[in-house]
Amino acid sequence: MNLLLLFGGLITLLFSGDLLVRGGVTIARRFKLSKLVIGMTLVSFGTSSPELVVSLQSVLSGASDVSTGTVIGSNLSNIGFILGLTILIRPMK
Repeated sequence: MNLLLLFGGLITLLFSGDLLVRGGVTIARRFKLSKLVIGMTLVSFGTSSPELVVSLQSVLSGASDVSTGTVIGSNLSNIGFILGLTILIRPMK
C-alpha cells in the first residue's frame, strides 16, 4: 500500500508541476510579463508553500516554536544550498 501511495504521489507531482508551468506561461503571455519573472515567482511560491502549511498547522495547534524553527531552518537551508551551488559552478579565489 505504501508503494502505491508513493507512486501515486509522484504521478500527482509530475502532473501538477506541468500544470503549474503551463499556467505560469499563460499568465506571462496574458499580462505581457517576462517568463523569467513569472518562473521565479512560481518557483519561490512553490518552495515556500510547504513551510507555510507547517507554520500554519503548528500555530493553530499551539506550538508556535515549530513555526519559528521551520522558517529559520528553511532559510538557512536555502542559503546554504545556493551558496554551495554557486561555489561548485564558480569556485572562490
